[in-house]
Amino acid sequence: MKLWSMPSSGNSYKVRLLLALLGRDCEILDVEYQTEALERAKAEGRLPFGKAPVLELDDGRLLPESNAILCWLGEGTRFVPKDAFGHAAMLGWMFWEQNQHEGVVAVRAALRTYPHRRAQATPERMAELLERGHVLLQVMEDRLAGHDWLVGDAPSLADICLYGYTHTAGSLGGFDMARFPGIGRWLDRIAALPGYEGLEA
Repeated sequence: MKLWSMPSSGNSYKVRLLLALLGRDCEILDVEYQTEALERAKAEGRLPFGKAPVLELDDGRLLPESNAILCWLGEGTRFVPKDAFGHAAMLGWMFWEQNQHEGVVAVRAALRTYPHRRAQATPERMAELLERGHVLLQVMEDRLAGHDWLVGDAPSLADICLYGYTHTAGSLGGFDMARFPGIGRWLDRIAALPGYEGLEA
C-alpha cells in the first residue's frame, strides 16, 4: 500500500498513527502544502478529492478521506467495537470530528501555523474559533472525565480519529488545555499504546 500523506495534517497523521498501532507496512509519500509533490499528485490523479490523505491499495484502487481510510484499515481489528451500538457510537464520534471539531480546532491551528493562511486570521475570527473550540473540547471532556475511552472500555477508531487534532490543540491551536484534565489523561493513554508514533515520526 501507499499513503499520500500531508506531514503537517492531523487528518494524515491519524492514518499514519493507526498504521503504526496495527503494525501495517505502507509506503508514505509526502505531499505537503504548496509543494511540487502535492501538485504532481493532483495532476496524476492520485488525490480524487484534491487533498490528502489518500490510501492507494495494492490493486491500485484509491481511497480518499481520513476517516474512510481509518474504517477500511480498522475493519476486523481491536479498534472497532463488535457490538452494533458500540460500532455506531464510534462512527458518531468520527462524524462529529469532521463535522464540528476539525472545522474549528484544526482551522484555528492552521490559521496560526501556515503562512499562506495568516491573512485570514483576523482577531475577530480567531476569538470566535477559540470560544467555539473550547465548547467542543468540553464535549469531549464531559465524556472523558469519567471514562478512559470515547466508546466502551477500549480504544477505538473514534479515539484515534479525535487524537489527530486534539493532541496539538494547545501547542498549535492555542486552546487552554488545562481546562480539560480528562482529555489530558486520555491523550497520555493513547501515547502509551503499543506501537504509538508521534506526529513527527
